[in-house]
Amino acid sequence: MIKPTITFLTAYFLCFYSHSQGSKNVKAFNNVSIDSCISWMKSNFENVDVYHDMALQTLKRAQTNEVDSTIAKVHEEISVWHAYNGLFSPDSAVYHTGKVLEYHQNGTDKKKIADTYELLSRHYIKSRRLEESQSALFNAIPIYEELNDDEGLGMAYRTLGVLYRVMKDYKKSIEYTNKAIPFLDKTKNYGLLGMAQFNLIISHGKLGEFEKAYRATDYALKVVREKVPEETFIPVKALSYRGEVYVLANDYENALKDYIKSWELCVDIIGEKRCATYRTEIGQVYLLQEDYKKALEHLSAGVKEYERQGKNTMVKQYNDLSQCYTHLGDFKNALFYKEKANNNEKQVLENKIVNLESEMVIKYETGKKNEALAAQNILLEQKNRVQTLIIAIACLLGILLFAMAYFFNKSKKKTSIIKAKNEENELLLKEIHHRVKNNLELVKSLIALQSAEITDTKTKDAMIASQNRVQSMGIIHQKLYQGKNLGSIDMKDYFINLSSGILDTFDADDKVKIECAMDQLELDVDTAVPIGLIVNELLTNALKYAFPDNNNGKIKISMSQLNQDVLTLSVTDNGIGKSENAVAKGTGFGTRLINLLTQQLNGIMKESYNNGTSISFQFKINASA
Repeated sequence: MIKPTITFLTAYFLCFYSHSQGSKNVKAFNNVSIDSCISWMKSNFENVDVYHDMALQTLKRAQTNEVDSTIAKVHEEISVWHAYNGLFSPDSAVYHTGKVLEYHQNGTDKKKIADTYELLSRHYIKSRRLEESQSALFNAIPIYEELNDDEGLGMAYRTLGVLYRVMKDYKKSIEYTNKAIPFLDKTKNYGLLGMAQFNLIISHGKLGEFEKAYRATDYALKVVREKVPEETFIPVKALSYRGEVYVLANDYENALKDYIKSWELCVDIIGEKRCATYRTEIGQVYLLQEDYKKALEHLSAGVKEYERQGKNTMVKQYNDLSQCYTHLGDFKNALFYKEKANNNEKQVLENKIVNLESEMVIKYETGKKNEALAAQNILLEQKNRVQTLIIAIACLLGILLFAMAYFFNKSKKKTSIIKAKNEENELLLKEIHHRVKNNLELVKSLIALQSAEITDTKTKDAMIASQNRVQSMGIIHQKLYQGKNLGSIDMKDYFINLSSGILDTFDADDKVKIECAMDQLELDVDTAVPIGLIVNELLTNALKYAFPDNNNGKIKISMSQLNQDVLTLSVTDNGIGKSENAVAKGTGFGTRLINLLTQQLNGIMKESYNNGTSISFQFKINASA
C-alpha cells in the first residue's frame, strides 16, 4: 500500500504511467489522492510534454469520484496552464474557466463565483470575445458590491479598462481605470495598480492627451519604486508604452530615451539576448530620424532574435531593414529583406492551405470513427436482442434458470464493455473536432496578429478575408463537438453564428441586418464546409461593396432541399448592385474560390443585379459526394 506521504514526483509518475499503460496500473493510480495530483499540476507548468495528458487523466478521475469543488480546482489549474503556455487557442482557457464557473454556481461561495467571472472575462478578451467579456464583468461587479469586496472591485474595474482599450473606446477605458485605482490603492494591490497605468498611458496617448499619458507613466514608475520594487517588468512596459506616445507626438528624442531605457532594464532582468527584440523599437525611431546606420544596427539585432525564436511572420521589421539598406546604398540587402517581407505576407496564406490539407486528413479519420461507431451500435443492438431472448427463455424454462442466469450475466458484461468503448470513441471524436476547431482558431489568431502589422490596404483586406474563411470552418467543427449529432450540422444555426462573426469583423452590426429565412436543415460536414465558405465569401463581398458610405442594408440567406439529391442556396442583398460594364473590385480570389467550390458540389450558379444583388445556386449533392 502506498503511504499518504507520497511525493509529488511519484504521484505524477503513478498518475501518468497508469494512464499510458492501462488497467494493470489502475490500482496504483487510485492510491494517489487527487490533491497530490493537483499539487503536482501547480508546480509543473513548464513540463509541457506530459502536463496535458496528466491533467486530463486527473480531471477524468475527479469527475468520477470527487465533489464539485475538487473538480472545479482541476479545471482551474488546466485553465491557468492553457493561458500560461499559449499552446492552444484562448478558447481552451475559456472552456475550462467556464466549467469552473458551472461548478462554483452549484455551491454558495459568492466570492469564488465573482472571481471566476472576472478571470473568465480576461480569457474572453484574449480570444476577442469582447461582448461576452463585458457580460462576465457586469455579472461579477454586483456580487463584489454586495460583498463589499474592494479588492474584487479594483480588479474588475481595471479589467473593464483593458476591455474598452482593446475595443478602442479609450474614453471608457480611462473612466473605468480611474474607478479601479482607489480600490487598488486602498487594498494595497500595488502590482495591479502599476499595471492599471498602462491603460491610461495608451488611451491618453491615442486621444492625443500626451501630458496625461506622461503623468500616468511617472506614477507607474513611482508605485514600483516605492511600493513593489520586485515588479521589475512594470517599468519595462511602462517606458515602452510611453515611447509609443512620444512617437505619436513626433517627439523622437524622448521616444528614443524611453525605448533605450526600457531595453536596458529588460537586459538587467533577463539578459541581453532575450531582450534583443526591444531593439526593433529603437531602430524604428532612428529610422524616423533618418539615422540609417544606427537604425540598421538595432533593427538587425532585434530581427536576428525574432528569427532565433522562430518568428516567421515579420513584415514591418523586414521592410524597415530594407529601407535602411536602400538609403545606405546596399541594394542587394535591401532587395533581400524586401523579398523576406513579401514572403512573410504570403506565409499566412500558405499556412492556411497546409491547415486545410490537415483538416481533410482529420475529416477522413473522423469518417472512419463514424463507421466504427455505427458498427458498434449494430453490435450493441444485437447484444440487447440476445439479452431479451435469454430472459424469455429463462421465464419459460425454469429448469434452466441458473444456466440462463449465467449466460445473461456474461452477455451483460460484454454489453457494458461495448457501451463503454462506444462512449470512449464518441468522446475521442468530439476531441478531434475540438482540436481541429482550436487549430483553426490558432490560425485565425496568427492571421489577426499579422494583419495588425500590415499597412497596405489590399493586403490587410486579404488577411481579414482569410480570417473569415478560417472562422467559417472553425464554427462547423465547434458545432460538431458541441452538438448531439456528430455527423451533421444544423445549417440555420450555423449561418446565424457565421453572420454574427462577419458583422463583428466589419463593425456593421448596427448598419446591416442578416436574415436566415429557412427551416431547420442538417447537412454532413463534407457538404457544410464548402457551402459555409461560399456563404462567407458572399457575405464578405456584400458588406464590402453593396452598402457604400456606411449605408444601412439587409442581406437574406435562404436554403432548402428540394429532394434527396438537390440542394438550393441563395444570398440576396438590397445594396447598390452592379452595372454591366462595372470593373471588378478586389483581387478576384473570392470569386475563383466560389466557382471552385460550386464545381466541387456539382452545382450551378446564377447572378442577378435587379434592386441589389442576388446569387443563387443549385447543388447535386449526391453527385458531388
